Amino acid sequence: MPLDRPLRIALLSYRSKPHCGGQGVYVRHLSRELAALGHHVRVLSGQPYPVLDDGVTLDPVPSLDLYNDEHPFQAPPMREWRDWIDALEVATMWTAGFPEPLTFSLRAFRELRARRHEFDVVHDNQTLGYGLLGIQAILPTVTTIHHPITVDRRIELESATGWQRWSKRRWYSFVTMQGRVARRLRSILVPSQSSADDVAREFRVRPSVINVVPLGVDTRVFHPRPDITRVPGRIVCVASADSPLKGVAVLLRAVAKLATERDIELTVVSKPQPGGPTEQLVDELSLHDRVTFVSGIDETELACLLSSAQIAVIPSLYEGFSLPAVEAMATATPLVASRAGALPEVVGDDGAGRLVPPGDAEALAAAIAELLDNDAARARMSEAAWRRVQEKFTWRTVAENTARHYAAALDAAQRGRADRSAAAS
Repeated sequence: MPLDRPLRIALLSYRSKPHCGGQGVYVRHLSRELAALGHHVRVLSGQPYPVLDDGVTLDPVPSLDLYNDEHPFQAPPMREWRDWIDALEVATMWTAGFPEPLTFSLRAFRELRARRHEFDVVHDNQTLGYGLLGIQAILPTVTTIHHPITVDRRIELESATGWQRWSKRRWYSFVTMQGRVARRLRSILVPSQSSADDVAREFRVRPSVINVVPLGVDTRVFHPRPDITRVPGRIVCVASADSPLKGVAVLLRAVAKLATERDIELTVVSKPQPGGPTEQLVDELSLHDRVTFVSGIDETELACLLSSAQIAVIPSLYEGFSLPAVEAMATATPLVASRAGALPEVVGDDGAGRLVPPGDAEALAAAIAELLDNDAARARMSEAAWRRVQEKFTWRTVAENTARHYAAALDAAQRGRADRSAAAS
C-alpha cells in the first residue's frame, strides 16, 4: 500500500560493525535512504555501534560488549552489572553460548515498551530474540533475515572435530530461538529468493509472510575508478577469514596452485585469528609472500583496493545475498564467485561474473587463470558488472521497497485492531 505520511521508524541491530560488516553496512545505508525519503529513523544498536549519516539518530542500547576486539570474552566486575539481563549475558558467555541476540532483544523490548508512542513501526535486523515477540505485540514489526544461521551452524559443525563440535554446537544454540521467533513473525524481508527458500525450509516459516527485497550498494563510493591502475595478478577477497562458510581455505588452495605457474598476489580483507586455521593453512601452503590480510579499512579504502585488483573472488560455500560481490561488481572488477546460495541471483547470467562449483579449488584456479589471460573477457565483464549494479542494486530502491512493507505492516495492524474492536462489541 502507498504511504501518505512520513513514518517514525525504530531500526534494531544487535551489533553493527561499521567497516566491512554486513550488519553495519545494511543499517547505515538503509537508514540514510529512508531518511532521504522523508522518514524519521532512529537506530537502536548494541556495540559495536554503526557509523550513521546525517539525518539518522543513534540510540545506544549497550550490552556488556563481551566480544569487543580489544578484550574479547572479558566480563566486567560483578559490581558493574546493571540488571538481570547483564547477568544472563555473562552466564551465557561463561557457558560457551552467544547471548547477544537474546539479551539485545530483551533490552530493546524494555526500551520500546517505555517509548512505544514515539514510533510507528519497528524494523529488526535479524536479531530474532524472544524480546522481538513482545515488541511485535505492541508495535507493527518487520524483520529482515539475511539468511538462516542454521546454514552457518551446519557447515561449521561439518568442519569441526573432537571437543570443537560440542563448543560450536553450544555457541550456535541461539539459532533454535531464532527459528521459534521467526515462525511467529508476521512480516519477514529477505535479500534473495534463495534466502526466502532457505528461511521457509530451515526455520519452517510460512512462505506467505516472506518478501524478497534485494540489497544495494553505495555507488557514491563503489563505482569504476579509471584513475586507479589495476595491479597485474592481484586478486582481492572480502570475507571472514576463519569462517568455513566463506570458503577462504578453498581460495588459498587455488592461489597455491596458481602460484606455481604465474606471478600473483592475494589480498584478503579480514583479520584472521592468530594461529588459527587460516594462518595455519597459509603456513602449510607456503603463501606468506603471496597473501596479505588487511582489516579496519573504510568503504573508500575498500573501493580503491577492489579497483586495483584484476579479479575479485567470492569463494563462499553459501551466501544469503553477498554485499562483497555487489561491491566488487560496482567497481567494475571482474568477479569469480561460487555457484552457491544467492550468488547466482546476484551475479546473474548477463556476463557480470563467472560462477564455479563451491568448494572446488581446481575449478576456481582454472577460472581465475582463464580471466587473467584474457584482457578482452575482463573488459566485457567489467562493463556488464557496472551496468547490472546500476539497474538492480541501489540503496534508494531498497529503501523504497522496504517502506512499502512498513506500510503493509501498519495496515495489517490497523485491520487487526478493527477486527478485535468489532469482536468485542
